[in-house]
Formats: sequence, structure tokens, C-alpha cells
Amino acid sequence: MKYFRQMKTLQFREAVCEAMSEEMRRDESIYLMGEEVAEYNGAYKASKGMLDEFGAKRVIDTPISENGFTGIAIGSAMNGNRPIVEYMTFNFSLVAIDQIINNAAKMRQMSGGQFNIPIVFRGPTASAGQLAATHSQAFESWYANCPGLKVVVPSNPADAKGLLKSAIRDNDPVIFMESEQMYGDKGEVPEGEYLIPLGVADIKRKGKDVTIVSFGKIIKEAYKAAETLAEEGIECEIIDLRTVRPLDYEAIFESVKKTNRLVILEEAWPFGNVSTEITYQVQNQIFDYLDAPIVKINTADTPAPFSPNLLEEWLPNSEDVVKAVKKVLYRD
Repeated sequence: MKYFRQMKTLQFREAVCEAMSEEMRRDESIYLMGEEVAEYNGAYKASKGMLDEFGAKRVIDTPISENGFTGIAIGSAMNGNRPIVEYMTFNFSLVAIDQIINNAAKMRQMSGGQFNIPIVFRGPTASAGQLAATHSQAFESWYANCPGLKVVVPSNPADAKGLLKSAIRDNDPVIFMESEQMYGDKGEVPEGEYLIPLGVADIKRKGKDVTIVSFGKIIKEAYKAAETLAEEGIECEIIDLRTVRPLDYEAIFESVKKTNRLVILEEAWPFGNVSTEITYQVQNQIFDYLDAPIVKINTADTPAPFSPNLLEEWLPNSEDVVKAVKKVLYRD
């Protein structure tokens, strides 16, 4: 008899809050710190009610000093705590990138294994409407390029909760990237305790004609494209990476072996990103299974514009995906 979990509907922000709260109840060494996470209930209300439950020693408002509070969190992790650090946006993590790259990512190796750094750095990444060039950058490939860091980018509330709980329990530093435009998204989330392992992709839609790989909020454009293409009899298989480091290459390989075609959709600048790495690995490992060149879809190779018309042109969309699929199927 198959067991079915009871489900409930949560917003993305509620799933994040629930994951943090459940883990903080389980382990007193876990705490949350960041700008406006406490008194204001979080800039995006992802920590609503946590100050009331856990108190000011475990839900901590910080000054506007990412470099300072990131360093404090790393030091406390070296001394047995398990911090969760929220950035109001990952654009602001650039102020703390020395701490993240040179301390959190490297401390275990540099100490000969004496120090683990069980810490989660979380907050929104990539574009969120008209926030202009310095607040619209995607940092997944930046941090995934650094050994010692794990990088997680969920696309829905259920994955967000299960992945965040796993990230909090992990003994290595995890970059957990969300989206301002997803915090209000609603979705079914399993009741009770559940974890999603890091480094395991998920096939969100089965298909036989072409594989589409994506992650984060931009994957919604892949879903729209798949619906459009289904009307023409084209069946797309959609893989949500969920974690970009470690990356589940085997899930991609197995799908491409079946479909023989690959389109990669990523909200990032086109030079040296996650889709570039996937393209290389597929061509290196399973080249003989490809019946067409791989197509990757990225943003325009410019800083994000403020103008809504230009921003619409800058971002990949479902029409771009439809064109790419038809191209690898030689139907363009």
C-alpha cells in the first residue's frame, strides 16, 4: 500500500520560516541573524513570529554591516554554533564576500579538518523587477565556482522547506538562494518532518523529445513553454537542478540519453555560468547521445536595465525556450 503524505498550502516565505523554526526547536545551537530579521519579522516576512518564539538571543537584528555580521557568524560556527545569516539581497553579500570565500569556504581545509563551518547564508538572488543593475544580479555561478561552498536554489515552497532543513543540518557552509518574486508563491508542502538531500535534481515534467534543465524562479518560463509545445505534440522533460553545487550530472545525463537533445535555461549572464558547465560536461561525457547542438538561454550580456521594456527584453522568457526547443528539433 502506497503511503501518501498529508499536504498543506504555504507561501514560499512561510515554508522558509517553517524550516528555520523547526530546526531551531530541534537544536539550540541554531540562530538567525541579519538586517531586520527580528523586530520587523524579516524584510520579506520570512522570519515572521520567530523573535516572539525564540527571543532576541537567537533571532538577532544586525547593523547594516554585512562584512561584520558575516564574520561574527563564521567565528561562532567555529565555536560550535550553527548560524543562519540572512542577506536582504545577495547583492549585499558582495560586502562580505571576503568572509564567505576566504574564511567560510576554506576554513575546514586550512585548519586540517579541525573546524567545520555549519552555516547557511540565505536571501534573494537575481532580478526582482525594476531594481536596476546593482540589485538584480544572479550569483549562483559565482559562489558555485568556489570549492568548499554548497549552493542551493529552490523554485517552490516544498523544495524550499526540505532543502533548507538539509542545508541547516549540513556541516559545510551552504549558500541558499531565493527570489523576491517567489516569496508570495503558494504551493503544497508535506505535513510533518521531511528533508530533501542536497545535490539531487528533480524531474518536474516527463517527456521524450527534449530535455530542459533550469532552476530557481526562471524555471516557470520552462513550464509555460512546455505547455505551449505540448499543443504541437512536443513532449519536454524538465529537470529542476535545485542544487547547483554539488550538481546532479547523472540526472541530466540519463534524461539526455533518452531525449537526445538539451536546452538549458538560466537567469545569468552568458559568460562562464552554470549552463556553460553543464554544456561542457554533457558534451564531454555523453556526446554520442546528442542529435543536435546544445542550446543555452541566458540574460543579455549587459547589466540589468531599469526600464521595464528593456528589462523584458533582457530576461529570458517562454518564447525564447520555445524557439530553442524547435531549434534543437530542427523545426525552426
